[in-house]
Amino acid sequence: MKIGLAFDLRANQPPLDGSKPDDWYEEFDSAETIAAIRRVLESLGHTVMELGNGRGLVEKLLQTPPDLVFNLAEGEGTSRSREARVPAVCEMLNIPYIGSDPLTLGAALDKEVARNLVEGQEVLVPEGITLMFPEREYDGDYAEFPPLLEESGLSLPLIAKPAWEGSSKGIRKSSLIRTPEEFGPTVVALWKQYSQPVMVEEFIAGDEITVGLIGNNPPRVLGTMRIVPKEPTEEFIYSVEVKRDYLNQVNYESPANLPPDEIEAIEYAATVAYETLGCKDFARLDFRLRDGLPYFIEANPLPGLNPVTSDLVLLSKGYGIEFNELIQGILEAGITRLLNEGIHIPE
Repeated sequence: MKIGLAFDLRANQPPLDGSKPDDWYEEFDSAETIAAIRRVLESLGHTVMELGNGRGLVEKLLQTPPDLVFNLAEGEGTSRSREARVPAVCEMLNIPYIGSDPLTLGAALDKEVARNLVEGQEVLVPEGITLMFPEREYDGDYAEFPPLLEESGLSLPLIAKPAWEGSSKGIRKSSLIRTPEEFGPTVVALWKQYSQPVMVEEFIAGDEITVGLIGNNPPRVLGTMRIVPKEPTEEFIYSVEVKRDYLNQVNYESPANLPPDEIEAIEYAATVAYETLGCKDFARLDFRLRDGLPYFIEANPLPGLNPVTSDLVLLSKGYGIEFNELIQGILEAGITRLLNEGIHIPE
């Protein structure tokens, strides 16, 4: 089978000139990731073509369409639909693909949409509000923010994050709002850096948990991992700074050392969220655990697959699932789904 890899390569992006934050390309893949996935697919007997993304991807799909697309592409810019572009093009050209469809990718990237859908299925979510990007140049007067905070009913501390980002983009130590005076400057800084709405949520002081799932109807839980700070703190944030320095900052506990009833509650909530959002083939879902109760933070239907550093890969290894087996499992889950949908896939 000829499989096309759709991806955004970090090394191919123009250098940052200071007008954008230093995590602007944080979601994009490394050459190491693409090479590792390619090796696995080729070891299974498939021919692999690298599609990239954007205009080049469209031209390759039109000229020499693959039998199947393995989608990793995040999309450039700040559009909340950017992750949906590749599967939308594939559907338009009648090319089958691995991974979630455009609707799921759009809904999951928009944090407010995702939490509203999941909360509707009685999964706990943190209390929060989304503040829309202003249609004017902000003049630096923060007087409107303390009354807004009071009207919201939210209690400090809070955490602020861009509403349409992944890979902890925009989530830093400075994202934690401890006082009313920090509220306005924190939100405005994110508005200016990321040009999109900002979600402000109650800070759930508790364990950081991520759950890996694979397959469809129903999905199978790969496992549950706890991210434990090496220096215990009540205000741990799994920020972009922490992820970049993970060897010194955190321990990855996989399987998570939690009571069985808490694991059961987390995995049940993750499965409900996966199915509610319409995830397909594989995903990773993030939670915070407070008083034994899991609070949904976000879904990642395009989780990172770096063979060394990505959370889903680290989680899987904790359960004895090596990288090659993980990639093969994702591929097989997608092919099985497509065949069940009546879509012909060559051997």
